[in-house]
Amino acid sequence: MSVKEELTAVQRCLDDLDRAIGRLEKHLGKGALDVRRLRTDAGHLRESVALLRAGAPADPPHAGRPGLTQMVPVPDTPYDASLWAGAEEEGLGSQHGLVP
Repeated sequence: MSVKEELTAVQRCLDDLDRAIGRLEKHLGKGALDVRRLRTDAGHLRESVALLRAGAPADPPHAGRPGLTQMVPVPDTPYDASLWAGAEEEGLGSQHGLVP
Protein backbone atom coordinates (compact mmCIF):
# COMPACT_ATOMS: atom_id res chain seq x y z
CA MET A 1 0.00 0.00 0.00
CA SER A 2 1.14 3.52 -0.65
CA VAL A 3 1.48 6.13 2.09
CA LYS A 4 -1.67 7.86 0.86
CA GLU A 5 -3.63 4.60 1.01
CA GLU A 6 -2.32 3.83 4.50
CA LEU A 7 -3.31 7.29 5.77
CA THR A 8 -6.76 6.88 4.24
CA ALA A 9 -7.12 3.54 6.04
CA VAL A 10 -6.13 5.20 9.33
CA GLN A 11 -8.65 7.97 8.68
CA ARG A 12 -11.41 5.39 8.20
CA CYS A 13 -10.46 3.74 11.49
CA LEU A 14 -10.61 7.11 13.24
CA ASP A 15 -14.08 7.69 11.77
CA ASP A 16 -15.14 4.30 13.19
CA LEU A 17 -13.62 5.25 16.55
CA ASP A 18 -15.55 8.54 16.59
CA ARG A 19 -18.81 6.67 15.96
CA ALA A 20 -18.02 4.20 18.75
CA ILE A 21 -17.22 7.04 21.14
CA GLY A 22 -20.53 8.66 20.23
CA ARG A 23 -22.35 5.46 21.17
CA LEU A 24 -20.48 5.34 24.48
CA GLU A 25 -21.46 8.95 25.16
CA LYS A 26 -25.11 8.00 24.74
CA HIS A 27 -24.75 5.20 27.32
CA LEU A 28 -22.38 6.84 29.80
CA GLY A 29 -23.04 10.53 29.21
CA LYS A 30 -20.79 13.16 27.69
CA GLY A 31 -19.75 14.39 31.12
CA ALA A 32 -18.05 11.15 32.18
CA LEU A 33 -14.34 11.83 32.68
CA ASP A 34 -13.15 8.73 30.82
CA VAL A 35 -15.40 9.45 27.84
CA ARG A 36 -14.14 13.04 27.65
CA ARG A 37 -10.56 11.79 27.83
CA LEU A 38 -11.29 9.28 25.06
CA ARG A 39 -12.83 12.01 22.89
CA THR A 40 -9.76 14.24 23.48
CA ASP A 41 -7.34 11.41 22.65
CA ALA A 42 -9.24 10.65 19.44
CA GLY A 43 -8.99 14.33 18.51
CA HIS A 44 -5.23 14.24 19.06
CA LEU A 45 -4.97 11.19 16.82
CA ARG A 46 -6.97 12.99 14.12
CA GLU A 47 -4.60 15.98 14.36
CA SER A 48 -1.56 13.69 14.11
CA VAL A 49 -2.92 12.03 10.99
CA ALA A 50 -3.55 15.44 9.44
CA LEU A 51 0.07 16.41 10.15
CA LEU A 52 1.31 13.17 8.62
CA ARG A 53 -0.84 13.72 5.56
CA ALA A 54 0.51 17.27 5.14
CA GLY A 55 4.13 16.18 5.50
CA ALA A 56 3.98 12.88 3.66
CA PRO A 57 6.04 12.67 0.49
CA ALA A 58 4.18 12.22 -2.75
CA ASP A 59 3.93 8.59 -3.74
CA PRO A 60 6.29 7.70 -6.58
CA PRO A 61 4.81 6.25 -9.76
CA HIS A 62 3.77 2.63 -9.27
CA ALA A 63 3.89 2.99 -5.48
CA GLY A 64 2.88 -0.22 -3.81
CA ARG A 65 4.00 -2.24 -6.84
CA PRO A 66 7.62 -3.22 -6.12
CA GLY A 67 9.98 -3.88 -8.98
CA LEU A 68 8.30 -1.55 -11.44
CA THR A 69 9.95 1.59 -12.69
CA GLN A 70 8.72 4.37 -14.87
CA MET A 71 8.67 3.48 -18.57
CA VAL A 72 10.93 5.46 -20.87
CA PRO A 73 10.02 5.48 -24.55
CA VAL A 74 12.82 4.51 -26.94
CA PRO A 75 12.41 5.82 -30.49
CA ASP A 76 12.64 3.46 -33.47
CA THR A 77 14.66 5.95 -35.50
CA PRO A 78 18.42 5.35 -35.74
CA TYR A 79 20.76 7.38 -33.57
CA ASP A 80 22.81 10.19 -35.05
CA ALA A 81 26.13 8.61 -36.19
CA SER A 82 28.06 11.68 -34.98
CA LEU A 83 27.29 10.60 -31.40
CA TRP A 84 29.63 7.66 -31.87
CA ALA A 85 32.49 9.49 -33.67
CA GLY A 86 35.80 8.49 -32.13
CA ALA A 87 34.28 5.80 -29.91
CA GLU A 88 35.57 2.26 -29.80
CA GLU A 89 33.26 -0.70 -30.01
CA GLU A 90 33.22 -2.91 -26.96
CA GLY A 91 34.46 -6.42 -27.44
CA LEU A 92 36.61 -5.65 -30.48
CA GLY A 93 39.53 -4.20 -28.56
CA SER A 94 41.47 -1.06 -29.16
CA GLN A 95 43.11 -0.36 -32.48
CA HIS A 96 45.55 2.03 -30.78
CA GLY A 97 47.78 -0.63 -29.23
CA LEU A 98 48.50 -2.54 -32.44
CA VAL A 99 51.92 -2.25 -33.97
CA PRO A 100 51.91 -2.22 -37.78
